[in-house]
Amino acid sequence: MRTRRSVRPVHTLAGVLLAAALALTGCSGANDSAGSQAADKAAPAAGDDGGRAEEQAGAVQEDSKQGSGASGSKATSAPQLAASSIIRTASLTVQVKDVPKALDEARTTTENAGGYIGDESTTRDEDGAERTRVVLRVPVERYDDVLADLQGAGKLLARTAKAQDVTDQVVDVDSRIKSQQASVARVRELMDRATKLSDVVTLEGELSRREADLEALLSQQASLKDRTSLATVTLNLQEKPADEAAEDEDPGFVDAVAGGWDAFVTTLRWIAVAFGAVLPFLAVAVLLVLAWLRLLRARRRTAPAGEPEQD
Repeated sequence: MRTRRSVRPVHTLAGVLLAAALALTGCSGANDSAGSQAADKAAPAAGDDGGRAEEQAGAVQEDSKQGSGASGSKATSAPQLAASSIIRTASLTVQVKDVPKALDEARTTTENAGGYIGDESTTRDEDGAERTRVVLRVPVERYDDVLADLQGAGKLLARTAKAQDVTDQVVDVDSRIKSQQASVARVRELMDRATKLSDVVTLEGELSRREADLEALLSQQASLKDRTSLATVTLNLQEKPADEAAEDEDPGFVDAVAGGWDAFVTTLRWIAVAFGAVLPFLAVAVLLVLAWLRLLRARRRTAPAGEPEQD
């Protein structure tokens, strides 16, 4: 009896433990199934989000490719910048032996370079030395060559050169001209569609004002083009003083012969001058001598024979 009673509690305890294990197993299985179902439900959403992310990534990648392509194209082909627009001016003061000759040479140099002569003025100082001031316009590509030729014509006394960059101004004027031309075109279109007289009068006034602004911009553009395409060179020519000219020349055989001839001619000239100065006195002296001799002969004829002649 005792044995049976002791066995029953053991079986009972074993059954309770088995039930508890089954319950735990069922709970864990339910949790696993719920987790798997939640995972299955979340998978499409995750797939959708992943697809959208992939699409967005693809779009971003495409944009980056396009951007890199654009940057690559910019890197391979540099942007075309406007050519530099520079106004060049220079002033030269050259001392020469013969101003007219040097001026002719400067004119020839300028014309050969494709330029032209501007203002020209010639004066003489108190000592009689000639001075000439001339303004030359030469193409900018021949600017340096012309300067070298001009300053090599004699002794360079002074030189100044300036370069003014007006690229921004040129670009601004060009842009304003395009905008103004478009504005004028719009006003003309409005005039074509206008039906009221008051509108036509108003549009005509506005068109006149805008055309005047356009003409001013075009004039400014032409001035900038002229000053940037042609350089301005102001050339001052002046003669050498006589003493400096004599010092600069090295005498040679021909110069010695010429100098001797000049001295000989000068001597003859002074002799002729002296003879001309003495000639009146000599003529009077000759007349007096002739008169005295004539008077002396007359006295000899009238003196009595045998009477001694008195001097």
